[in-house]
Amino acid sequence: MNNTITLIWLALPFVAGFLVYLLPKYSSYLSLGGLLISISYPVWILTSEVDFTLRLLDNFGVTLYVDQLSGYFILTNCLVTIGVLIYCLSEERKAFFYTQLMILYGSVNACFIGYDFISFYVAIEVISIAAFLLMVYPRSDKSIWIGLRYLFVSNTAMLFYLIGAILIYKANNSFSFDGLINSPPEAIALILLGLLVKGGVFVSGLWLPLTHASVETPLSGLLSGIVVKAGIFPFLRLASISDEVDFVIRIVAIATAYLGVTQAIFENDTKRLLALSTVSQLGFIIASPMIAGFYALTHGLAKCTLFLTVGNLPSRDIKQLNQEGVNFYLWFVLFLGSSSIIGIPLLAGFSAKVMVMKNILSWQNIPFNLAVIGTAIALSKLIFLPTANTSISETAVKRGYWLGVSILMGGLIATNLIYPQTYTVVNISKALITFAIGALIYLFILKKITLKLPRTLEKFDNLIGIMSLTVIGLFWMVLPIG
Repeated sequence: MNNTITLIWLALPFVAGFLVYLLPKYSSYLSLGGLLISISYPVWILTSEVDFTLRLLDNFGVTLYVDQLSGYFILTNCLVTIGVLIYCLSEERKAFFYTQLMILYGSVNACFIGYDFISFYVAIEVISIAAFLLMVYPRSDKSIWIGLRYLFVSNTAMLFYLIGAILIYKANNSFSFDGLINSPPEAIALILLGLLVKGGVFVSGLWLPLTHASVETPLSGLLSGIVVKAGIFPFLRLASISDEVDFVIRIVAIATAYLGVTQAIFENDTKRLLALSTVSQLGFIIASPMIAGFYALTHGLAKCTLFLTVGNLPSRDIKQLNQEGVNFYLWFVLFLGSSSIIGIPLLAGFSAKVMVMKNILSWQNIPFNLAVIGTAIALSKLIFLPTANTSISETAVKRGYWLGVSILMGGLIATNLIYPQTYTVVNISKALITFAIGALIYLFILKKITLKLPRTLEKFDNLIGIMSLTVIGLFWMVLPIG
């Protein structure tokens, strides 16, 4: 019964995408209907606490694995996609857009239940194609360049990954994730490199800020909210298989958290600030595999909300926004989304931060506490924007914005009830003090400083070179495993 339900659910978004082309007049309704039906699957997984493996063909075929971890990621995918879809309903978009949106949604789902390297490779490549087609949807010169840049970097990274997968099969006669522990170090290094790039992790993910900041607002929310999480999901599976790989991933998690937040602190473009914050938050997700699903859910909802909101501000320049101010209602949404990511009580991000900090290893404690303060500093730029006496009509907010954001924020408030035990005097006090420290540092020091960090490593010419250096570093890190 579990197998049948899973296969039907897996096929549903692709069928919906096909029907959109046959019935373009009802494209948005077919897409939304498919998503609303699909949400019952992760709810069932999480409430029933199911845990099962599905093998297709034979032991050398496709392996699917469904558990609580995948349930959280699937729920994130569904809620974020619903929020983005509703945001787009008031716009005149062709059936092509909705078809690609459903294909992207379905292929991201496939990543979250795949348990072998080739199944994941196929799903992630479909994601790349669908994301590329959504990026170039506006058909402008800039959108086409950003899409081609993303596709080239992605395909190069997955070529490394595919070579690693072949080496793993050669060593084990199987593509299963479990074969990682019996594979040569070069295979592990190549696999990790591909995942680092696709997930936007550490220096290998420096394609992410420009891409997420340059595409259309709803796509920015979708990419940062859920798509990059498909790339890091295998990290969580591999960490549970090998203690040595788990250690490497935890090291990378710290480096990622600091790389993203350090650049975000000095960034004055709202979309780039959020994109760099995503890089940092990916470090928190992979830092503690036990809580990764819940943390990914809270981050995805908050980050998509923030991207949809900054896309409706009169400017992307924080300095200009500080001079002109923003509409109070838009500021309030920015305040709630930023507060959740920082970890302020009454929003799900607070519980997520507390649970991660309680489940990381002792040597990770101080670095991540400092990274949380860095997050508070960076997002204080949005929290302390002044408000202006402008009406919603004057700010030209899209009609679908409020409904889409309401769904995302509603999910953020509702999921706050999952871990009620986090609400202790100690945890609440620590969260408020952390925010206060970050806010004071921003208001009295960094707000007065103008510093623009170089973007040399983000240039297209350097991205492939970074991959080569990264795979060498990974090889030496995983050499003892072999």
